[in-house]
Amino acid sequence: MSKRDYYDVLGVAKGADADEIKKAYRKMAIKYHPDKNEGDKAAEDKFKEAAEAYEVLSNPEKRQRYDQFGHAANAHSANGGGFGGGGMDMNDIFSQFGDIFGGGSPFEGFFGGGGRQGGGGRRVQRGSNLRIKVRLTLEEIANGAEKKIKVNKQIACKTCDGTGAKDRASFQTCKTCGGSGAVRRVTNTILGQMQTTSTCPTCNGEGSTILSKCTVCHGDGVVRGEETISINIPAGVSEGMQLSMSGKGNAAPRGGVPGDLIILIEEIPHETLKRDGNNVIYDLHINFVDAALGTSVEVPTIDGKVKIKVDPGTQGGKILRLKSKGVPEVNSYRRGDQLVHINIWTPKALSREERELLEKLQSSPNFKPNPGKNEKSFFERMKEYFE
Repeated sequence: MSKRDYYDVLGVAKGADADEIKKAYRKMAIKYHPDKNEGDKAAEDKFKEAAEAYEVLSNPEKRQRYDQFGHAANAHSANGGGFGGGGMDMNDIFSQFGDIFGGGSPFEGFFGGGGRQGGGGRRVQRGSNLRIKVRLTLEEIANGAEKKIKVNKQIACKTCDGTGAKDRASFQTCKTCGGSGAVRRVTNTILGQMQTTSTCPTCNGEGSTILSKCTVCHGDGVVRGEETISINIPAGVSEGMQLSMSGKGNAAPRGGVPGDLIILIEEIPHETLKRDGNNVIYDLHINFVDAALGTSVEVPTIDGKVKIKVDPGTQGGKILRLKSKGVPEVNSYRRGDQLVHINIWTPKALSREERELLEKLQSSPNFKPNPGKNEKSFFERMKEYFE
């Protein structure tokens, strides 16, 4: 829905704490509530926009993703759902009031808002979120991956299709609320008549009662089961990143809205490569003869082995850069590099013949450390330092 900055929508600073965000949303919810602005489409849009902003900023995980990626974080979710704010309806919005107003909407007593919990006032229950970990290799992270995961969770009862009833004839319209899920009372006050609306105590806001419960789920509409879920992991994710799949969490009682599936990314350490942001680091060990004469060697990369050239006279500590051999950015064509660190390996044990050859070379001027023309020796730098 909203493409405005969520902080601007609520009128708070980016560093605002949870209480400030809640207070700002409470103020806007009261100001733009549809029951207070009946027929005002602009007020209703602002009401939904504020609810969307609060739904993201009040959730630490979603707020972290929003602060990092902005509205583009919608593309970071495993199913493209992002924050889930764009798909909010009035049921989702009114479900927030229990948190904001301490157990019920303030409009329940003044504007009849409590009756908007579903179509015609019926309460729509929501299933709880699930959290799982997915372990990925560096290759899977670089190229993206599809994972099929078996998840143990609450699923809709197949016997009753999640209704909780033995059969269709077992449903009976609630006699107290007439199927609306809410009861209204008119009270005479010194200010005149005031209408109050509250959840129907008989059907708990569902609008109907069950005469004969399902023998499998015992009226809950959900049972414990297992579901195989296909998760599309975008390329470039990193350790600790969280993705969200809307509606893949626990099923809700009696046909309500399912919760979300939260996927936490774990990286499996690579045997030879180390990740540094979007770059990949590899330590290459060569002997000093190859460093002096130059050589060609094969090095591993995410995409397979490649041959690189080591120039004659290469010094230990030099870094060779392999362009675009690193990890891509999430949802971007840009890719990091692979950095090859040159390490000079010195043998610890020498044969007599090897020792004699090296002793002959030891006296050669080319085998004595000699800084370049524009370089200063260690002793020269130390002298300048102390002077």
